[in-house]
Amino acid sequence: MLLDQTITKLNALKLYGMRDALAEQSEQPAYADLAFEERLGMLVDREWADKEGRKYARRIKAAKLKMDATLEGIDYRAGRGLDASLIRSLSDGRFVAQASGVIITGSTGTGKTYISCALAERAVRLGRSAFYIRAPRLFESMRLARADGSIIRYLSKLGRADVLVIDDFGLAPLTEAERRDLLEVVEEKHGSGSVVMASQLPVASWHELIGEPTLADAILDRLVHSSYRIDLKGPSMRKRDRKKQAEKGGGQ
Repeated sequence: MLLDQTITKLNALKLYGMRDALAEQSEQPAYADLAFEERLGMLVDREWADKEGRKYARRIKAAKLKMDATLEGIDYRAGRGLDASLIRSLSDGRFVAQASGVIITGSTGTGKTYISCALAERAVRLGRSAFYIRAPRLFESMRLARADGSIIRYLSKLGRADVLVIDDFGLAPLTEAERRDLLEVVEEKHGSGSVVMASQLPVASWHELIGEPTLADAILDRLVHSSYRIDLKGPSMRKRDRKKQAEKGGGQ
């Protein structure tokens, strides 16, 4: 009866991890041999893990990452010229604390999106917030936000993300409105958060892509000079994987 009352109170306090751990302890006689402090520590540890898990789930949902990706899942054997030591140095999240960016370039299918999402996922795992968006969608969202008067609120949303991932940058030359919007975003993030930018085009081509020299200089000065660089080489991994699957299927 006392156990039921305690569990009811834990539910009311929303201490669900502690509730579940207490129920487990009551059902398994082996816990009776443990000291009170040990059993209490286990209850607290379960509650801590439960809360951290729920926080992570909320942050990862809000990040809207395009794919489930982790730094541990990166394939270093693909011949892409990927520097494992650089990835390890980014994995501790200090680039976020330093408000440094990461620029990932490479041809289609070399894994830019995966690495971008993996960096964002690691930041979320470390207690940071993240947000993923493709460049075309970003510019369209900003156009609509300007039209309905919510642009300040939208920029604030982007600014609140500790890591902002902009994927598929440079699919087409920027319009006048797009380059001004990009400057707004970069300025919003400059010194207060990290931008992870993924593009098929090498950074050397970005000045021409952006267009107007003055704006291009301002954007690149804020975006490129304080960023880590990952330049992926080699053929499309998607094509390689499809070829392997076809060869495997043909041998059956």
